[in-house]
Amino acid sequence: MVQTSVTGSAVHSRRGSVTRKVRAYVELTKPRVLELLLVTTVPVMILAQGGVPNLWLVLATVVGGAMSAGSAAAFNMYLDRDIDAHMRRTEKRPIVTGEVSPRAALVFAWTLAVASTVWLLLTTNWLAATLSAVAIFFYVVIYTIILKRRTEQNIVWGGIAGCFPVLIGWSAVTGSLTWTPFILFLLVFLWTPPHYWPLSMKYKGDYQEADVPMLGATRDGLQVGLQVILYAWATVASSLLLIPVAGMGIVYTASALVFGGWFIVESHVLYNRAARGEQIRPMRVFHASITYLTLLFVAIAVDPLLPF
Repeated sequence: MVQTSVTGSAVHSRRGSVTRKVRAYVELTKPRVLELLLVTTVPVMILAQGGVPNLWLVLATVVGGAMSAGSAAAFNMYLDRDIDAHMRRTEKRPIVTGEVSPRAALVFAWTLAVASTVWLLLTTNWLAATLSAVAIFFYVVIYTIILKRRTEQNIVWGGIAGCFPVLIGWSAVTGSLTWTPFILFLLVFLWTPPHYWPLSMKYKGDYQEADVPMLGATRDGLQVGLQVILYAWATVASSLLLIPVAGMGIVYTASALVFGGWFIVESHVLYNRAARGEQIRPMRVFHASITYLTLLFVAIAVDPLLPF
């Protein structure tokens, strides 16, 4: 009876260990970033098709894109493990805590990179697969290795990597690229700074301690707030370009104006609080930016399905 209890406890312990290990590897892929991948990829595929695309193609593209983004994230954690250990926001990442060794994380990152490229090549087309590989290169080499620790404009240009899902989704459906996906690329490009800079304001001390020159850590709230306003206005302006170029209907038009107006108002609130010397609430803009982009891309998905 005692032996059975001990054996059961050992099995339970092994299962718990496996579960923790799996969870650690999933954490390497930055799951919250993968949510953004879904938000931007699927609606663009619907827009490219002018209706509901082949569901197998959608699944294949999302799976390939998720592996690609997960690979880039794992490379990023491997390369940034030294600064992650000095930041409250990242100190519990798997490599820092020792749940995954640096070598294992690097092997995992390379495995996902190769698998995602081959998968997209076999299930979509060469253009989508190539764009996926370029996105990984941009995030790992251009952003993480070259820009992140050298310039406060790191997220502006490094954010280009996050714009690739719209190109991948469009090319997976059409096998080509037109002005429409490039406008969406511009939209996400301009959206990234006012999305991320408020977060860097929240964790200003962490970035300063880790010696990472994020704008929110190197400039005061007034200067950052002004930059957030300028990029928010530019983001909304770029969203309106999609109306004549892609022939968007009333649902998207109304959404771009209403949600875009709200995003701009929130950015002005951030600036005004800084100008008056009041307590700044940067995470309010951070969360607003996520909601804005999500609702806008939902409108992109719904608009082609309606007769008006």
